[in-house]
Amino acid sequence: MIAIANILFGLGQVLDLLLTTFLILLFVRAIISWVNPDPYNPIVRFLIASTDPILRPIQKIIPPIGGGFDLSPLIALLIIYFLKAALAQTLIDYALQMKRQAQFALSYPLGALAQENTLSLIVKTFYQ
Repeated sequence: MIAIANILFGLGQVLDLLLTTFLILLFVRAIISWVNPDPYNPIVRFLIASTDPILRPIQKIIPPIGGGFDLSPLIALLIIYFLKAALAQTLIDYALQMKRQAQFALSYPLGALAQENTLSLIVKTFYQ
């Protein structure tokens, strides 16, 4: 149980790191788009290549408004913040809860056994 909790915790941390990295890339691309960047600059090419797979579908749904103002980076930032809060943090919290339960079961084996027996009695009584 502790091994599974550690794996989930690691997955949550890696997902959070990846989403944070992508958040920074989107932010830098938005800032650079305000100036006239050199399209042959390797950094600009990397930013465009790494953020276009996410921005293009959003740009198809919501086209630029009033003079070419593109809302897709803002919407992508909101989606990433949501994924960080909903998905990555949920994995981390669930892993920590599993770890606490496993540590409680190891620390108090009779208490965990009593909880399990009480739960099984409730289930048996309820479903009979």
